[in-house]
Amino acid sequence: QVQLVESGGGLVQAGGSLRLSCVASGSIFSINAMGWYRQAPGKQRELVAAITSGGATNYADSVKGRCTISRGNAKNTVYLQMNSLKPEDTAVYYCNSKNQGRFLEIDYWGQGTQVTVSS
Repeated sequence: QVQLVESGGGLVQAGGSLRLSCVASGSIFSINAMGWYRQAPGKQRELVAAITSGGATNYADSVKGRCTISRGNAKNTVYLQMNSLKPEDTAVYYCNSKNQGRFLEIDYWGQGTQVTVSS
């Protein structure tokens, strides 16, 4: 089991910045990757950015050049630095970890943090 706790969401004007943080606890030794997803009202949850245990990163096209995902030194913390925010970035942002189970990879989710970008 992995527990994920997010922080850092809030209300920001277009063009502003926010930094989201996520701390994992529990079976962190089995984490293969951590990332951020978002879900806007009426839309499906989508990947924003992810980082593997080896440090490889992956970004959605919509945030490339504006967002940076990174890990803390303890490797159980992941950050998402979001710059040049747009109203279309408004969503609930969820921290995700992908953990190696005995046979399958298991997804864990945080409770989500609201990001609202005003125009």
